[in-house]
Amino acid sequence: MELLILLQNTAGLDTAAAAANTITEIAITEETISIWQLIQDGGWYIMGPLGILSIIATYIFIERMLAIGRAGRVEKDFMNRIKDYILDEKMDSAIDLCRQADTPVAHMIGKGISKIGRPIKDINDSIENVGKLEVSKLERGLPTLATVAGAAPMIGFLGTVIGMIQTFHQMMISANGVEIAQLSGGIMQAMVTTVAGLVIGIMAYICYNILVARLTNVINGLEASSIEFLDVLDTPAK
Repeated sequence: MELLILLQNTAGLDTAAAAANTITEIAITEETISIWQLIQDGGWYIMGPLGILSIIATYIFIERMLAIGRAGRVEKDFMNRIKDYILDEKMDSAIDLCRQADTPVAHMIGKGISKIGRPIKDINDSIENVGKLEVSKLERGLPTLATVAGAAPMIGFLGTVIGMIQTFHQMMISANGVEIAQLSGGIMQAMVTTVAGLVIGIMAYICYNILVARLTNVINGLEASSIEFLDVLDTPAK
């Protein structure tokens, strides 16, 4: 009797060990999903447009960051030199300095210098007009980036709807029942496209706000420089 019990315990241990080994093998052979596989699962007709939008957003962000950075880069003594030239009535030298600087601030100041001799209001209006043109140049591409931020999640949701339609269609045409393997493709597409659209939309939205903040700083600098220039024009009259 004791021998029988011992054999049963031994057999139970062997079964448990075999089960543990099986679970270990399953865990070891578990496959990981690559990014490329996720893109393929999402469907080319959804992931393709999302990929194009991501490229457009990346290009606009990098290009505008560089452009806005150049626009906000002004020499520390630029306005001091302009003031000295104006007080010494060296207008040609002041205009040459503005041409060499080739920045939005320099373009505004150069336009103002070319209008010296006219009423302050006319000079101020000329500076403001040039400033508006410079700001519009710096804003180029921002509406497109904002469109990407809004369109990418919507395209991702479209892929979700298409994936779920495929899933329900598969369920409808399956006469012998539906297995998980048959539904996984549609469900995978629904989830992948949603994630991709949200990621691209969120990143585009963050990039858009970063550019807007940088552009606001540049605009504030343009306004400060124009006010300083107009104050310089009042100096000789005192």
